[in-house]
Amino acid sequence: MKKNTVAIIEDHTLLSEAIAGVVEKFDQFEVAFLCKNGADLIETLKKKPLPKIVLMDVNMPIMNGIETTKWLTENHPEVYVLALTVEEDESTILKMIRAGAKGYLLKDVDKKTLEFALLKTIETGFYHSNIVVDVLVNSVTGKNGHMEVLKDTEIEFLKLLCTEMTYKEIANKMNLSPKTIDGYRDNLFVKLNVKNRIGLVIYAIKNKIFTC
Repeated sequence: MKKNTVAIIEDHTLLSEAIAGVVEKFDQFEVAFLCKNGADLIETLKKKPLPKIVLMDVNMPIMNGIETTKWLTENHPEVYVLALTVEEDESTILKMIRAGAKGYLLKDVDKKTLEFALLKTIETGFYHSNIVVDVLVNSVTGKNGHMEVLKDTEIEFLKLLCTEMTYKEIANKMNLSPKTIDGYRDNLFVKLNVKNRIGLVIYAIKNKIFTC
């Protein structure tokens, strides 16, 4: 059985090789080649056949994933691009989808999901995970986050969270008990769909609650 070819565009060599090792174990897929950025891909395509699918990182030097995806869409629309990245902010996801990406995966995805995404893309021409569906719905309905549901105290908490203060110091600053501060934190984890303090800080900066 002829296998579907996959190119991996990733600037970190060890990670690129690790992803290739995973893909090579899938029954219906084989790795065509690895590239470090979009410019490298363009040069490679002058010498090698087009792959069926490209697994595309977003943040890369010289020519990033968004620029490369746009170039592929304009010059080789028959190639399916799936983003494979650590970037999970709505703006980046929308830019990749608008550039022509057929799906968007985070690098912490498990092997079975990656294989399913590749198979689904071959079968239907796209793979829209829950993260992409949510972003697309928000873009259509005009929602851009959860700012409208944040209380003043939660906003103040987020601002202080972006400093070097500990949770105990934040509690003292806000004249609240550490237990109440823990409640704010846990509620925001659920409300903003993040898992840790870093996620809250990124949200605060992205939504201009805190400016560096």
